[in-house]
Amino acid sequence: MSVKEPPIPAPPPEPGAPQGAAATQVSILEIFITFLIIGGISFGGGVVAYLRNALVVEKGWLDEEEFLTALEISQALPGLNATNMSVIVGDRLRGPVGAIAGFLGMTLPGGLLVFALGIFYVSNHGNPAMHAILAGIGAAAVGLLAAVTVQIGHKQLEHLREILLILITVVMVSFLHVSLVLVLLTVLPLALFIYRPGRGEVDEP
Repeated sequence: MSVKEPPIPAPPPEPGAPQGAAATQVSILEIFITFLIIGGISFGGGVVAYLRNALVVEKGWLDEEEFLTALEISQALPGLNATNMSVIVGDRLRGPVGAIAGFLGMTLPGGLLVFALGIFYVSNHGNPAMHAILAGIGAAAVGLLAAVTVQIGHKQLEHLREILLILITVVMVSFLHVSLVLVLLTVLPLALFIYRPGRGEVDEP
């Protein structure tokens, strides 16, 4: 009577190996189309809401913490947040080719629309209806940005030290009108010191 050998367990994933959607090999075409749609339907600052909805809620390519981390990196780097995000996410999913696909998808509709709208605006800039439309788009963009801030911002409002860093940044940028470069050079070393590896748990003041 033969005895079946127990199945050999699968080896554990290597440290740092991609998880979730990144591990299932998302196609280059899907990356391109996803960012093409985001770039084509998002307006102004509201693009962050579209990015979160597509990348976290619909596709599941990132979780909330990963999205927030990618957003923080995008905001700290030169260039547009949405473009930086497309490169970061595309590279995470499919490497350099995915980064290129995300970048092209994100920038192509905006570039074409700006070109067309620029021609239209020049020929209609004196029309009061044009100013009303732009004002409405601006208000909608502010509303979208406020909504996504509430949705993901609570993760940065759990401790007093995070709130203090946010307040320092807001005061320097909005009230003292300090250059963003100087703000980064001031706040970034402070944040790195507070959250340095191996610091242990710090009691909240």
